[in-house]
Amino acid sequence: MKKILMITGDFVEDYENMVPFQALIAFGYQVDAVCPGKKAGETIATAIHDFEGHQTYTEKPGHNFELNATFDEIDASNYDALYIPGGRAPEYLRLNETVLAIVRAFFDSNKPVASICHGLQLLAAANVLNDYKVSAYPACKPEVQACGGIYADIDITDAITDKNLVSAPAWPAHPEFLKQFVALLTQ
Repeated sequence: MKKILMITGDFVEDYENMVPFQALIAFGYQVDAVCPGKKAGETIATAIHDFEGHQTYTEKPGHNFELNATFDEIDASNYDALYIPGGRAPEYLRLNETVLAIVRAFFDSNKPVASICHGLQLLAAANVLNDYKVSAYPACKPEVQACGGIYADIDITDAITDKNLVSAPAWPAHPEFLKQFVALLTQ
């Protein structure tokens, strides 16, 4: 069974956290969800971001999500892939040097990585996007470009794979995003 590490945190986007977590488990993968400073059994708060015709998304309280692994006990080398959901969590998680080192370890070993929406903020901060063609929530475009990434302006329901990285703009892309990630996992 392949093991996937999911780095998440408070106010992660609810759908981008829960749906891939459950779907990947349903596909037969072990998914360990961790958050810096928290242990297995503790919860994080999530937020639901919706597209309701305003200039940006709206935010509402989501569900509490129970972590199933302890951040301080993980070893990136024990995992086959990395998943990073979006929302507001990546904004502060990118300030954690251990998180950035874990992200770099997955890229250094060319393991599959999936990142959706604002999750690209972690990849940009880890400086691993040079020459990668990626998608993210449009507000992340300047960060992608500033670190040498190539921003792909794709439909909100699409995803893109470049080398070992699958990325997508937001949760409406889940079907395509997960299909591409599973394709990487089965190579």
